[in-house]
Amino acid sequence: MRLLKLVPNDTNIKFLKYRLPFYVVSILLIAASWALVLTKGLNYGVDFAGGLELRATFEQSENAPIPELREQVASLGYGEPIVQKFGADNQVSIRVRLPEAAEGDNEAAQLIANEIVTEISQNHSDFRLDGNDNVSGKVSGEFWETAIWALVAAMAAISIYIWVRFEWQFGVGAMFALFHDVSLTLGMFALFQLEFSLQIIAAILAIIGYSLNDTIVVYDRIRENLKKFRKMELPELLDLSVNETLARTVMTSLTLFVALIPLVLFGPESLFGLASAITLGLFVGTYSSVYMAAPILIWLGVDSNSFIPEESVADKQDRIARGES
Repeated sequence: MRLLKLVPNDTNIKFLKYRLPFYVVSILLIAASWALVLTKGLNYGVDFAGGLELRATFEQSENAPIPELREQVASLGYGEPIVQKFGADNQVSIRVRLPEAAEGDNEAAQLIANEIVTEISQNHSDFRLDGNDNVSGKVSGEFWETAIWALVAAMAAISIYIWVRFEWQFGVGAMFALFHDVSLTLGMFALFQLEFSLQIIAAILAIIGYSLNDTIVVYDRIRENLKKFRKMELPELLDLSVNETLARTVMTSLTLFVALIPLVLFGPESLFGLASAITLGLFVGTYSSVYMAAPILIWLGVDSNSFIPEESVADKQDRIARGES
């Protein structure tokens, strides 16, 4: 029985032929993503924004009365609440900011939660409280600071590792590819206002790991080919390297895709943001390994001598003494 080959052995796609327009598009997408983050902002969960979150079910209703809930909770004077579906159509998440006096005070936060529950129960007899959480602004700020440092540290450590393992140009290429992947993920969350919580930080770290793994496989093949084909033009060599690793990339991506799509389409609402982030990361991570990490090596001056050790003075004198040119 012959094994299924999704990518034929003689595949020869000219990826680098369109490297310039792809780079321009990618830079524009990065700029657009950060513009969305800075203008629309991210829809922070209670983990980062701080405040009180209540989760409830309306047992005798097909759909939760979201507009009514928003008006009723706002009438209590705790600012504009965020009321969203959470799970089934009759389940909701209600989030309000805690007053400064109540931050860090569990008893005060619980009194506010009880007030909200009482208000809703009086107007909706089928209301059922499923749970509530509160996070102070100080704690949420610490969460956000720690999350940012985790992302920066991960990307910096990766770049240093690749710099040591290969050459500095490869470290720069990997860092740019990772920056591209993280930027587009943040842009998606800003555009669709999906909830941004600690769970999404974990998804971004997973994206970084996947993208890095794919990039190192391509870089390793490029290094091998630089040693084997000393006279080959670099764009042609990069195309060869990407094509040689294409079968592995396609199989890995499809395997992950098969696992993620059911989570996105049929999974619980609480996992939608996580699954969506990793699904997007799957595509942009694969794309950046081919069209970000590889072409940048041309502009950074990598050539066939990059992995040839420099000849010392003693070696040069020894070679001349042997009569070698």
